[in-house]
Amino acid sequence: MTTHTTTAPKTPPAAPAAERGGRGGRWSLARVLLVVGGALVLVSLVRIVTGSDQLTSEGQIGAALGLAVPIGLAGLAGLWSERAGVVNIGLEGMMILGTFGAGWLGWQTNPWLGLLCGVAFGVLGGLVHAVVTVTFGVDHIVSGVALNLLALGATQYLAKLAFATGDVAAKGGNPKQSPPSASLGDITVPGLSDGLASLEKHHWFLVSDLAGILGGLVTDLSVVTVIAVLLFAGSWLVLWRTSFGLRLRSCGENPIAAESLGVHVYSYKYAAVAISGGLAGLGGAFLALVNSHIYLEGQTGGRGYIGLAAMIFGNWRPGGLAMGAGLFGFADALQLRNGGETVHALLLLLVVLLALLAGWKLYRKALWQGLTSAVVAAAVLVWYLLTDTVPGDFVGATPYVVTLLVLSLSAQRLRMPRADGMRYRKGQGT
Repeated sequence: MTTHTTTAPKTPPAAPAAERGGRGGRWSLARVLLVVGGALVLVSLVRIVTGSDQLTSEGQIGAALGLAVPIGLAGLAGLWSERAGVVNIGLEGMMILGTFGAGWLGWQTNPWLGLLCGVAFGVLGGLVHAVVTVTFGVDHIVSGVALNLLALGATQYLAKLAFATGDVAAKGGNPKQSPPSASLGDITVPGLSDGLASLEKHHWFLVSDLAGILGGLVTDLSVVTVIAVLLFAGSWLVLWRTSFGLRLRSCGENPIAAESLGVHVYSYKYAAVAISGGLAGLGGAFLALVNSHIYLEGQTGGRGYIGLAAMIFGNWRPGGLAMGAGLFGFADALQLRNGGETVHALLLLLVVLLALLAGWKLYRKALWQGLTSAVVAAAVLVWYLLTDTVPGDFVGATPYVVTLLVLSLSAQRLRMPRADGMRYRKGQGT
Protein backbone atom coordinates (compact mmCIF):
# COMPACT_ATOMS: atom_id res chain seq x y z
CA MET A 1 0.00 0.00 0.00
CA THR A 2 1.32 3.43 -0.98
CA THR A 3 1.14 6.27 1.49
CA HIS A 4 0.89 9.82 0.21
CA THR A 5 2.28 12.50 2.48
CA THR A 6 1.40 16.15 1.95
CA THR A 7 3.80 18.71 3.31
CA ALA A 8 3.07 22.37 3.67
CA PRO A 9 5.29 24.72 1.73
CA LYS A 10 8.11 26.21 3.70
CA THR A 11 7.57 29.68 5.04
CA PRO A 12 10.32 32.24 4.51
CA PRO A 13 12.63 32.45 7.53
CA ALA A 14 12.36 35.43 9.81
CA ALA A 15 14.45 38.40 8.82
CA PRO A 16 17.26 39.61 11.05
CA ALA A 17 16.52 42.63 13.18
CA ALA A 18 18.49 44.89 10.89
CA GLU A 19 16.48 43.78 7.86
CA ARG A 20 13.18 44.19 9.66
CA GLY A 21 13.92 47.86 10.13
CA GLY A 22 15.49 47.60 13.54
CA ARG A 23 18.21 49.80 14.95
CA GLY A 24 20.85 48.40 12.62
CA GLY A 25 18.72 48.55 9.49
CA ARG A 26 17.74 52.22 9.45
CA TRP A 27 19.68 55.37 9.05
CA SER A 28 19.12 57.88 11.83
CA LEU A 29 18.12 61.44 10.94
CA ALA A 30 21.54 62.70 12.06
CA ARG A 31 23.28 60.24 9.75
CA VAL A 32 21.10 61.22 6.78
CA LEU A 33 21.74 64.92 7.41
CA LEU A 34 25.48 64.22 7.68
CA VAL A 35 25.51 62.43 4.32
CA VAL A 36 23.43 65.14 2.63
CA GLY A 37 25.62 67.88 4.11
CA GLY A 38 28.80 66.12 3.01
CA ALA A 39 27.45 65.69 -0.51
CA LEU A 40 26.53 69.38 -0.66
CA VAL A 41 30.03 70.41 0.46
CA LEU A 42 31.60 68.18 -2.20
CA VAL A 43 29.36 69.56 -4.95
CA SER A 44 30.11 73.13 -3.82
CA LEU A 45 33.85 72.47 -3.92
CA VAL A 46 33.57 70.94 -7.40
CA ARG A 47 31.57 73.97 -8.55
CA ILE A 48 34.25 76.38 -7.33
CA VAL A 49 37.19 74.35 -8.70
CA THR A 50 35.63 73.79 -12.14
CA GLY A 51 33.69 77.06 -12.44
CA SER A 52 30.50 75.17 -13.39
CA ASP A 53 28.02 77.43 -11.64
CA GLN A 54 25.09 75.60 -13.24
CA LEU A 55 25.63 72.58 -10.97
CA THR A 56 23.50 74.05 -8.17
CA SER A 57 21.66 76.85 -9.98
CA GLU A 58 17.96 77.49 -9.46
CA GLY A 59 17.23 76.47 -13.05
CA GLN A 60 19.17 73.22 -12.70
CA ILE A 61 17.39 72.24 -9.48
CA GLY A 62 13.97 73.17 -10.87
CA ALA A 63 14.60 71.10 -14.01
CA ALA A 64 15.92 68.20 -11.92
CA LEU A 65 12.80 68.28 -9.75
CA GLY A 66 10.53 68.23 -12.79
CA LEU A 67 12.40 65.23 -14.20
CA ALA A 68 12.57 63.44 -10.84
CA VAL A 69 8.81 63.53 -10.13
CA PRO A 70 7.69 61.00 -12.80
CA ILE A 71 10.64 58.73 -11.90
CA GLY A 72 9.75 59.01 -8.22
CA LEU A 73 6.08 58.27 -8.84
CA ALA A 74 7.01 55.21 -10.91
CA GLY A 75 9.30 54.04 -8.11
CA LEU A 76 6.60 54.66 -5.50
CA ALA A 77 4.22 52.63 -7.65
CA GLY A 78 6.69 49.76 -7.70
CA LEU A 79 7.15 50.04 -3.94
CA TRP A 80 3.43 49.59 -3.24
CA SER A 81 3.20 46.58 -5.52
CA GLU A 82 6.37 44.83 -4.37
CA ARG A 83 5.67 45.42 -0.69
CA ALA A 84 2.60 43.25 -1.28
CA GLY A 85 4.70 40.61 -3.05
CA VAL A 86 3.90 41.43 -6.70
CA VAL A 87 6.83 42.34 -8.95
CA ASN A 88 5.71 45.14 -11.26
CA ILE A 89 7.86 45.27 -14.39
CA GLY A 90 4.78 46.71 -16.12
CA LEU A 91 5.31 50.21 -14.68
CA GLU A 92 6.45 51.51 -18.05
CA GLY A 93 3.23 50.31 -19.67
CA MET A 94 1.09 51.84 -16.91
CA MET A 95 2.89 55.16 -17.38
CA ILE A 96 2.25 54.96 -21.13
CA LEU A 97 -1.45 54.45 -20.43
CA GLY A 98 -1.34 57.44 -18.07
CA THR A 99 0.21 59.71 -20.70
CA PHE A 100 -2.45 58.78 -23.24
CA GLY A 101 -5.37 59.13 -20.83
CA ALA A 102 -4.16 62.53 -19.62
CA GLY A 103 -3.49 63.82 -23.12
CA TRP A 104 -6.76 62.48 -24.51
CA LEU A 105 -9.09 64.02 -21.93
CA GLY A 106 -6.88 66.93 -20.90
CA TRP A 107 -7.09 68.89 -24.14
CA GLN A 108 -10.84 68.19 -24.60
CA THR A 109 -12.02 69.29 -21.15
CA ASN A 110 -9.86 70.38 -18.24
CA PRO A 111 -6.26 69.42 -17.39
CA TRP A 112 -7.34 68.34 -13.89
CA LEU A 113 -9.84 65.92 -15.42
CA GLY A 114 -7.02 64.78 -17.70
CA LEU A 115 -4.88 64.14 -14.65
CA LEU A 116 -7.62 61.98 -13.11
CA CYS A 117 -8.06 60.16 -16.40
CA GLY A 118 -4.35 59.37 -16.51
CA VAL A 119 -4.59 57.92 -13.00
CA ALA A 120 -7.67 55.88 -14.00
CA PHE A 121 -5.90 54.46 -17.06
CA GLY A 122 -2.97 53.50 -14.85
CA VAL A 123 -5.30 51.77 -12.38
CA LEU A 124 -6.79 49.83 -15.29
CA GLY A 125 -3.32 48.61 -16.25
CA GLY A 126 -2.61 47.69 -12.63
CA LEU A 127 -5.82 45.65 -12.38
CA VAL A 128 -4.91 43.76 -15.55
CA HIS A 129 -1.53 42.92 -14.02
CA ALA A 130 -3.23 41.87 -10.75
CA VAL A 131 -5.72 39.57 -12.49
CA VAL A 132 -2.98 37.85 -14.47
CA THR A 133 -0.50 37.44 -11.59
CA VAL A 134 -2.63 37.15 -8.46
CA THR A 135 -5.68 35.28 -9.77
CA PHE A 136 -4.15 33.19 -12.56
CA GLY A 137 -0.66 32.86 -11.11
CA VAL A 138 1.26 33.88 -14.24
CA ASP A 139 4.93 34.71 -13.74
CA HIS A 140 5.17 38.37 -12.69
CA ILE A 141 8.00 39.23 -15.07
CA VAL A 142 6.19 37.72 -18.06
CA SER A 143 2.99 39.58 -17.18
CA GLY A 144 4.83 42.90 -16.77
CA VAL A 145 6.66 42.63 -20.08
CA ALA A 146 3.43 41.66 -21.84
CA LEU A 147 1.65 44.64 -20.27
CA ASN A 148 4.37 47.01 -21.50
CA LEU A 149 3.99 45.72 -25.06
CA LEU A 150 0.20 45.75 -24.86
CA ALA A 151 0.09 49.32 -23.55
CA LEU A 152 2.46 50.55 -26.25
CA GLY A 153 0.49 48.92 -29.06
CA ALA A 154 -2.92 49.94 -27.66
CA THR A 155 -1.98 53.61 -27.24
CA GLN A 156 -0.46 53.78 -30.72
CA TYR A 157 -3.70 52.43 -32.17
CA LEU A 158 -5.94 54.64 -30.03
CA ALA A 159 -3.87 57.74 -30.83
CA LYS A 160 -4.49 57.23 -34.53
CA LEU A 161 -8.22 57.04 -33.85
CA ALA A 162 -8.35 59.92 -31.37
CA PHE A 163 -5.90 62.48 -32.75
CA ALA A 164 -5.68 61.96 -36.52
CA THR A 165 -9.23 62.99 -37.52
CA GLY A 166 -9.86 66.25 -39.38
CA ASP A 167 -11.12 68.41 -36.50
CA VAL A 168 -8.51 67.22 -34.04
CA ALA A 169 -5.68 67.49 -36.59
CA ALA A 170 -6.65 71.11 -37.20
CA LYS A 171 -5.99 71.82 -33.50
CA GLY A 172 -2.50 70.33 -33.56
CA GLY A 173 -3.14 66.60 -33.23
CA ASN A 174 -1.62 63.82 -35.32
CA PRO A 175 -1.19 60.03 -34.99
CA LYS A 176 1.74 60.53 -32.61
CA GLN A 177 0.58 63.40 -30.41
CA SER A 178 -2.49 65.12 -28.98
CA PRO A 179 -3.45 68.78 -29.25
CA PRO A 180 -2.02 70.89 -26.41
CA SER A 181 -3.89 71.18 -23.11
CA ALA A 182 -4.04 74.06 -20.65
CA SER A 183 -1.57 74.43 -17.80
CA LEU A 184 -2.22 73.00 -14.34
CA GLY A 185 -0.58 76.02 -12.71
CA ASP A 186 2.68 76.74 -10.89
CA ILE A 187 3.57 77.98 -7.41
CA THR A 188 6.23 80.59 -6.62
CA VAL A 189 6.84 81.86 -3.09
CA PRO A 190 6.93 85.67 -3.44
CA GLY A 191 9.84 87.45 -1.80
CA LEU A 192 11.67 84.28 -0.85
CA SER A 193 12.32 83.31 -4.45
CA ASP A 194 13.83 86.71 -5.32
CA GLY A 195 15.97 86.79 -2.19
CA LEU A 196 17.41 83.34 -2.86
CA ALA A 197 18.12 84.29 -6.49
CA SER A 198 20.10 87.31 -5.27
CA LEU A 199 22.20 85.15 -2.94
CA GLU A 200 22.87 82.63 -5.69
CA LYS A 201 24.34 85.29 -8.00
CA HIS A 202 27.19 85.96 -5.55
CA HIS A 203 28.55 82.41 -6.10
CA TRP A 204 29.69 82.10 -2.49
CA PHE A 205 30.90 78.76 -1.21
CA LEU A 206 28.01 76.67 0.15
CA VAL A 207 25.75 79.69 0.80
CA SER A 208 25.02 80.29 -2.89
CA ASP A 209 24.64 76.55 -3.44
CA LEU A 210 22.02 76.34 -0.69
CA ALA A 211 20.28 79.40 -2.12
CA GLY A 212 20.18 77.85 -5.60
CA ILE A 213 18.82 74.55 -4.30
CA LEU A 214 16.14 76.18 -2.15
CA GLY A 215 15.30 78.60 -4.97
CA GLY A 216 14.66 75.72 -7.33
CA LEU A 217 12.25 74.25 -4.76
CA VAL A 218 10.14 77.42 -4.37
CA THR A 219 10.15 78.88 -7.89
CA ASP A 220 7.69 77.82 -10.61
CA LEU A 221 6.83 74.68 -8.67
CA SER A 222 4.11 72.57 -10.28
CA VAL A 223 1.04 71.80 -8.18
CA VAL A 224 1.41 68.15 -9.15
CA THR A 225 4.91 68.17 -7.66
CA VAL A 226 3.40 69.19 -4.32
CA ILE A 227 0.87 66.37 -4.68
CA ALA A 228 3.72 63.93 -5.37
CA VAL A 229 5.55 65.01 -2.19
CA LEU A 230 2.36 64.49 -0.18
CA LEU A 231 1.96 61.04 -1.75
CA PHE A 232 5.45 60.07 -0.62
CA ALA A 233 4.74 61.18 2.93
CA GLY A 234 1.30 59.54 2.87
CA SER A 235 2.71 56.27 1.56
CA TRP A 236 5.20 56.12 4.41
CA LEU A 237 2.48 56.82 6.98
CA VAL A 238 0.07 54.26 5.53
CA LEU A 239 2.57 51.46 4.94
CA TRP A 240 4.59 51.80 8.16
CA ARG A 241 2.20 53.42 10.64
CA THR A 242 -1.19 51.77 10.07
CA SER A 243 -2.62 48.29 10.50
CA PHE A 244 -3.58 48.29 6.82
CA GLY A 245 0.04 48.87 5.86
CA LEU A 246 1.26 46.18 8.24
CA ARG A 247 -1.11 43.62 6.72
CA LEU A 248 -0.17 44.66 3.19
CA ARG A 249 3.55 44.33 3.91
CA SER A 250 2.97 40.96 5.57
CA CYS A 251 1.60 39.74 2.24
CA GLY A 252 4.95 40.55 0.68
CA GLU A 253 6.98 38.99 3.48
CA ASN A 254 5.06 35.83 4.33
CA PRO A 255 1.58 35.47 2.77
CA ILE A 256 1.03 32.03 4.30
CA ALA A 257 1.53 33.37 7.81
CA ALA A 258 -0.60 36.41 6.98
CA GLU A 259 -3.45 34.18 5.80
CA SER A 260 -3.23 32.14 9.00
CA LEU A 261 -3.83 35.38 10.95
CA GLY A 262 -6.98 36.21 8.98
CA VAL A 263 -5.54 38.52 6.32
CA HIS A 264 -7.31 38.24 2.96
CA VAL A 265 -4.11 38.13 0.93
CA TYR A 266 -5.75 38.37 -2.50
CA SER A 267 -7.60 41.57 -1.56
CA TYR A 268 -4.46 43.27 -0.28
CA LYS A 269 -2.47 42.27 -3.35
CA TYR A 270 -5.21 43.60 -5.64
CA ALA A 271 -5.39 46.86 -3.69
CA ALA A 272 -1.61 47.30 -3.77
CA VAL A 273 -1.28 46.66 -7.51
CA ALA A 274 -4.24 48.94 -8.28
CA ILE A 275 -2.66 51.74 -6.23
CA SER A 276 0.61 50.99 -7.98
CA GLY A 277 -1.05 51.43 -11.36
CA GLY A 278 -2.66 54.70 -10.28
CA LEU A 279 0.67 56.14 -9.11
CA ALA A 280 2.39 55.08 -12.35
CA GLY A 281 -0.49 56.60 -14.31
CA LEU A 282 -0.05 59.84 -12.36
CA GLY A 283 3.63 59.82 -13.32
CA GLY A 284 2.64 59.44 -16.96
CA ALA A 285 0.03 62.21 -16.63
CA PHE A 286 2.75 64.47 -15.18
CA LEU A 287 4.80 63.97 -18.34
CA ALA A 288 1.82 64.76 -20.57
CA LEU A 289 0.33 67.71 -18.69
CA VAL A 290 3.22 69.34 -16.81
CA ASN A 291 6.43 68.68 -18.73
CA SER A 292 5.01 69.10 -22.25
CA HIS A 293 1.22 69.82 -22.15
CA ILE A 294 0.64 67.16 -24.83
CA TYR A 295 0.55 63.40 -25.18
CA LEU A 296 3.51 62.29 -27.30
CA GLU A 297 4.33 58.79 -28.47
CA GLY A 298 7.37 57.44 -26.63
CA GLN A 299 7.01 60.14 -23.99
CA THR A 300 7.93 57.95 -21.03
CA GLY A 301 11.41 57.22 -22.40
CA GLY A 302 12.05 54.27 -20.07
CA ARG A 303 11.24 56.20 -16.89
CA GLY A 304 9.26 53.25 -15.58
CA TYR A 305 12.41 51.15 -15.58
CA ILE A 306 14.48 53.95 -14.03
CA GLY A 307 11.76 54.24 -11.37
CA LEU A 308 12.29 50.57 -10.57
CA ALA A 309 16.02 51.24 -10.26
CA ALA A 310 15.30 54.14 -7.88
CA MET A 311 13.04 51.89 -5.80
CA ILE A 312 15.79 49.25 -5.53
CA PHE A 313 18.36 51.93 -4.67
CA GLY A 314 16.01 53.11 -1.90
CA ASN A 315 15.80 49.57 -0.50
CA TRP A 316 12.02 49.48 -0.99
CA ARG A 317 11.52 52.52 1.28
CA PRO A 318 10.04 55.94 0.34
CA GLY A 319 12.91 58.03 1.73
CA GLY A 320 15.67 56.22 -0.11
CA LEU A 321 13.49 56.07 -3.21
CA ALA A 322 13.06 59.87 -3.15
CA MET A 323 16.83 60.31 -2.93
CA GLY A 324 17.36 57.94 -5.85
CA ALA A 325 14.76 59.68 -8.00
CA GLY A 326 16.34 63.05 -7.21
CA LEU A 327 19.77 61.75 -8.22
CA PHE A 328 18.51 60.39 -11.54
CA GLY A 329 16.52 63.57 -12.21
CA PHE A 330 19.59 65.68 -11.48
CA ALA A 331 21.73 63.66 -13.90
CA ASP A 332 19.05 63.86 -16.58
CA ALA A 333 18.69 67.63 -16.14
CA LEU A 334 22.45 68.13 -16.42
CA GLN A 335 22.70 66.47 -19.80
CA LEU A 336 19.56 68.17 -21.13
CA ARG A 337 20.37 71.72 -20.01
CA ASN A 338 24.14 72.06 -19.99
CA GLY A 339 25.71 69.50 -22.29
CA GLY A 340 29.23 68.13 -22.05
CA GLU A 341 31.01 70.88 -20.08
CA THR A 342 28.94 70.55 -16.90
CA VAL A 343 28.88 66.76 -17.12
CA HIS A 344 32.68 66.98 -17.46
CA ALA A 345 32.79 68.79 -14.10
CA LEU A 346 30.97 65.86 -12.54
CA LEU A 347 33.90 63.61 -13.47
CA LEU A 348 35.90 65.31 -10.73
CA LEU A 349 33.12 64.63 -8.24
CA LEU A 350 33.06 61.01 -9.37
CA VAL A 351 36.82 60.76 -8.75
CA VAL A 352 36.38 61.96 -5.16
CA LEU A 353 33.49 59.57 -4.49
CA LEU A 354 35.34 56.59 -5.95
CA ALA A 355 38.44 57.45 -3.91
CA LEU A 356 36.36 57.62 -0.72
CA LEU A 357 34.73 54.31 -1.63
CA ALA A 358 38.12 52.74 -2.23
CA GLY A 359 39.36 53.91 1.16
CA TRP A 360 36.25 52.58 2.89
CA LYS A 361 36.48 49.18 1.19
CA LEU A 362 40.16 48.83 2.03
CA TYR A 363 39.41 49.79 5.64
CA ARG A 364 36.75 47.05 5.72
CA LYS A 365 39.30 44.55 4.36
CA ALA A 366 37.44 44.25 1.03
CA LEU A 367 40.71 44.29 -0.89
CA TRP A 368 39.43 43.41 -4.37
CA GLN A 369 36.59 45.95 -4.31
CA GLY A 370 38.83 48.66 -2.87
CA LEU A 371 41.52 48.18 -5.52
CA THR A 372 38.90 48.14 -8.29
CA SER A 373 37.42 51.43 -7.06
CA ALA A 374 40.90 52.98 -6.83
CA VAL A 375 41.80 51.93 -10.40
CA VAL A 376 38.51 53.30 -11.77
CA ALA A 377 39.05 56.56 -9.84
CA ALA A 378 42.53 56.92 -11.37
CA ALA A 379 41.16 56.26 -14.87
CA VAL A 380 38.39 58.84 -14.47
CA LEU A 381 40.92 61.38 -13.13
CA VAL A 382 43.10 60.89 -16.22
CA TRP A 383 40.03 61.35 -18.41
CA TYR A 384 39.16 64.58 -16.58
CA LEU A 385 42.68 66.02 -16.82
CA LEU A 386 43.17 65.23 -20.52
CA THR A 387 39.81 66.52 -21.78
CA ASP A 388 37.74 69.71 -21.57
CA THR A 389 34.31 68.27 -22.35
CA VAL A 390 32.43 65.00 -22.55
CA PRO A 391 31.38 63.60 -25.96
CA GLY A 392 27.73 64.17 -26.82
CA ASP A 393 26.92 60.46 -27.03
CA PHE A 394 28.13 59.90 -23.47
CA VAL A 395 26.28 62.99 -22.23
CA GLY A 396 22.99 61.53 -23.45
CA ALA A 397 23.72 58.30 -21.60
CA THR A 398 24.49 60.07 -18.29
CA PRO A 399 21.21 59.13 -16.50
CA TYR A 400 21.62 55.48 -17.40
CA VAL A 401 25.30 55.38 -16.42
CA VAL A 402 24.34 56.93 -13.07
CA THR A 403 21.63 54.27 -12.69
CA LEU A 404 24.13 51.44 -13.20
CA LEU A 405 26.72 52.99 -10.87
CA VAL A 406 24.24 53.59 -8.08
CA LEU A 407 22.79 50.09 -8.25
CA SER A 408 26.22 48.47 -8.34
CA LEU A 409 27.40 50.45 -5.29
CA SER A 410 24.24 49.87 -3.25
CA ALA A 411 23.69 46.19 -4.11
CA GLN A 412 25.23 44.81 -0.92
CA ARG A 413 22.83 46.51 1.49
CA LEU A 414 19.59 45.66 -0.33
CA ARG A 415 16.86 43.35 0.89
CA MET A 416 13.69 42.91 -1.13
CA PRO A 417 10.44 41.69 0.49
CA ARG A 418 10.95 37.96 1.12
CA ALA A 419 7.92 36.76 -0.83
CA ASP A 420 8.31 39.27 -3.67
CA GLY A 421 7.50 37.55 -6.96
CA MET A 422 6.48 34.26 -5.35
CA ARG A 423 3.36 32.53 -6.67
CA TYR A 424 0.76 32.35 -3.91
CA ARG A 425 -2.44 30.27 -3.90
CA LYS A 426 -5.06 30.61 -1.21
CA GLY A 427 -4.88 27.86 1.41
CA GLN A 428 -1.50 26.52 0.28
CA GLY A 429 -0.21 26.52 3.83
CA THR A 430 -2.79 24.01 5.09
